[in-house]
Amino acid sequence: MRTVEEVETYFPGFKSFIDTTEQEIPRPKDKKRKKEYYSGKKKRHTVKTQYMVNKEGKILHKSNHHKKGRQHDYSVYKDEHPITPPQVKNYFDLGYKGIETDFPNLKVILPVKKKRNVKLTKTEKRYNKRHRRQRVIVEHTICRIKKFGIMGNKYRNRLKRYDGISDIVSGLVNYRIIHTTRR
Repeated sequence: MRTVEEVETYFPGFKSFIDTTEQEIPRPKDKKRKKEYYSGKKKRHTVKTQYMVNKEGKILHKSNHHKKGRQHDYSVYKDEHPITPPQVKNYFDLGYKGIETDFPNLKVILPVKKKRNVKLTKTEKRYNKRHRRQRVIVEHTICRIKKFGIMGNKYRNRLKRYDGISDIVSGLVNYRIIHTTRR
């Protein structure tokens, strides 16, 4: 993408939304793999995948699955992050706290975190509300992905096939988004 018009076609409004999701897998037999795949958040064995979505809900980037279900969202981003043009604002949730210091050239938009024993001001609450309203598009896209049974339920296939299948489902979601917005 060399011109502003090319960037605008991929990132309408110069915005991108990034989030990570987990999918449950069967409990591994090997003791070492059991520990690697166990997610304390979900209390199950999971794999994580990160998605970058534009304002229309179209998936622009999908990371490969990460073995460690216990891995933090920001660790997944550090391992495999999409490169966005400098004009694009990237919206994250609080799971990506610290990104602005590690990636200073990236335009990062995070919500305001509430501190212990301190209430948020009205302006901070309004800011967080606007942030939520913008970022909900990535949550809706992840919901569309999970409507496909293979991505929404426990993944019972071989993990080496996971990335290919999730690519196919992402393509189907994008196809549906493209054809519903043309009408």
